Amino acid sequence: MSNPRPAPSQEHRPDWVRDAVFYEIFPDRFCNGDPTNDPAGTASWDEPPTYDNFFGGDLRGILEKLPYLEELGINALYLTPIFKAGTNHRYDTHDYLAVDPALGDDALVRALVQDAHARGIRVILDGVFNHCGDGFWAFRDLELQGAESRYRDWFVVRDLPIVRDPPSYQTCGGTPYLPKLNTANPDTREHLLTVATHWIEHAGIDGWRLDVPWKVALDFWQDFRARVKQAQPDAYLVGEAWWSWGGLRHVFDGLMNYRLRARLLDFCVHDTMDAEDFAIELHQLLEESDRGELMLNLLGSHDTPRLLTVAGGDEARAKLALCALFTLPGTPMIYYGDEVGLEGGDDPDCRRTMPWTASRWRLPFHELTRHLIALRHEHVALRRGNLEPLLSFNRVFAYRRRCANDEVVVVLNAGARRDNLSLPLPSTAVGRYEDALSGNRYRVKGSSLLLDHLPSRAACILVPEPRSYLA
Repeated sequence: MSNPRPAPSQEHRPDWVRDAVFYEIFPDRFCNGDPTNDPAGTASWDEPPTYDNFFGGDLRGILEKLPYLEELGINALYLTPIFKAGTNHRYDTHDYLAVDPALGDDALVRALVQDAHARGIRVILDGVFNHCGDGFWAFRDLELQGAESRYRDWFVVRDLPIVRDPPSYQTCGGTPYLPKLNTANPDTREHLLTVATHWIEHAGIDGWRLDVPWKVALDFWQDFRARVKQAQPDAYLVGEAWWSWGGLRHVFDGLMNYRLRARLLDFCVHDTMDAEDFAIELHQLLEESDRGELMLNLLGSHDTPRLLTVAGGDEARAKLALCALFTLPGTPMIYYGDEVGLEGGDDPDCRRTMPWTASRWRLPFHELTRHLIALRHEHVALRRGNLEPLLSFNRVFAYRRRCANDEVVVVLNAGARRDNLSLPLPSTAVGRYEDALSGNRYRVKGSSLLLDHLPSRAACILVPEPRSYLA
């Protein structure tokens, strides 16, 4: 496909991301490995989440569960904020250079990264540099010292002394406990850029996910990129992005692909988009994102309802969306617990604790997720191949991924059962394919692949039979 917009700088792009399967962890809700650091009033593990309660999940718990993640096939972790803060979500940083004591300490971060790396798992952290928390030392000084504070220009302040209701300073989203940082101020900027490289140099992290980056001037992110890439050339910089990508595509390696998520849900779950429209939208997204390379594709996160909840409990719809996620261009990300069918509505319900009792898992979800991850690791076509649309007809969308001698054909049926579906294939297609999900085999006749039976709300992931790849 053509690419009318310039891609992010080709210099120091992290090639490893193309082969990654990410797993997002909200540390307080994943696993409590050290009860001795639990905050006062910590809730029991199975209580419903609220905006304010803590559950005691920590870095020790993540470290202990690395074997589980390795067995699942995960080879990259994204941790939501771990720095000292005042809330359970920790997007209100109090100290960017200190781990929150309820999660562990600097040594534990290093141990976690070291053990993850030994297992072939990369680790990126969440950077919140648009705003801080009201417990940030510079903001506390401004509150106490007023106009005499040396940190007056670290924030966007209209009037002094500081007033919280209504705020006399710029906030994130109108929230008084989230004062906005003035990244145009050289001292503020330098502090944040020091943070950017500190955790690379002292803990060995593999990159950053950047929170609400559209609220920050692009020249800050250009400096941020230069500083990070100097410290670690293959670090992954991925920006949170919902609807407008704009200049963010030119300063980050990739973006969280919420736009693709919306289209996947429209097609696979909500029945609000047919295959023709989905194909058109997908083409546009790939044009705007350098064919999807290094984009972080997702179906859920700490900011969205859970996949199964969005699907109204319909496992077939949710599984269809998962099949699409793992076979489309870009790097897939699983939100912790989605692989076992964890449910939850809007925040804070989407931040329930991870169930570690297997009897509470929806085992078909876990098995499908493991299988899809294994297929992605097995087939370079799914990780690096171009996308060739084959058919977009009513509720059926089919495409081929091909790289070198490897190919995979994917058929997504978001509608009713289809019998005797004829799928047009390029002249380079092989003679026989096997569905990696069902084991069914299909032959190419003439220039078409004939599928005698395609269940409703189902996918086929078709691979050439062993040893039948093109030479």
